[in-house]
Amino acid sequence: MGDGQRLYWEACGNPAGKPAVVLHGGPGSGATPVWRRFFDPTTYRAVLFDQRGCGRSTPNAADPTVDLSVNTTGHLVADIERLREHLKIDRWLVFGGSWGATLAQAYTRAHPERVSEVVLFSVTTTSRREVDWVTHAMRRLIPEAWERFRAAAQPRPAERIVDAYARRLADPDLQVRDAAAWAWCAWEDDHVAIGQPDSARPSTRYEDPVFRACFARLVTHYWRHAAFLPDGALLAAAHGFGHIPAVFVHGQRDISGPPDIAYDLAQAWPGSRLVLVDDAAHGVDHGDIAAHLVAATIRLAS
Repeated sequence: MGDGQRLYWEACGNPAGKPAVVLHGGPGSGATPVWRRFFDPTTYRAVLFDQRGCGRSTPNAADPTVDLSVNTTGHLVADIERLREHLKIDRWLVFGGSWGATLAQAYTRAHPERVSEVVLFSVTTTSRREVDWVTHAMRRLIPEAWERFRAAAQPRPAERIVDAYARRLADPDLQVRDAAAWAWCAWEDDHVAIGQPDSARPSTRYEDPVFRACFARLVTHYWRHAAFLPDGALLAAAHGFGHIPAVFVHGQRDISGPPDIAYDLAQAWPGSRLVLVDDAAHGVDHGDIAAHLVAATIRLAS
């Protein structure tokens, strides 16, 4: 992909089927096989890939010497386009969740002529307001957990928590980096689990030291720069997407990405459809979010 980056990708389903590209969350979560379940393999040609710096793509951002200046939203959007061209796909359905929803909007903003439909869940736009909500204002809901989260960051005077974590995750001392990664991932568990069944936490993926280091480093990198996007740019662009069918599925109990984010995007995007799921929070493993996503891809395939 240039910049010393190599991207892992896979195509699943029907080689002659309707093309779709899957944008995973995080940033840094990787495209695990569970993402395939939203597409009928007889109907879709679903393309999954690990975004720069994570999963099976190389180099892995868990290594503190890996340069993150070549890992921005603009770089990821360019990677998606290069993958589309490599696969000789004219247009494709864009599917994303959580951070992947932000990336899907950024890609659509840059290349609307290449997007046939959009399906998003756990909708985010990674605005400064959203980052401040998760890292500061959420203290109002879970103050004890937030105090642990803040204390582990050891912020300097007037330093934002997300900036403090990014600093500690770049520390030359492995123990400092790993302690920061553990604390960041524990906070992720704390706020994502609100409104979910007890079985939703803790996430076992953070037990992998490479994963937690990669995940924490990439999330703080993107969050501290508000996704490298001008404030309000995604909502402003959505007003021009009326020709692109879109479905947004969001949990009514989602605290990590409150429902007003998905609501505001649906209001800005002409003709889009918003499904608010009463008994669901952030993610797809509870409530009827997965069922609504499958129904959307089936409907859009026809």
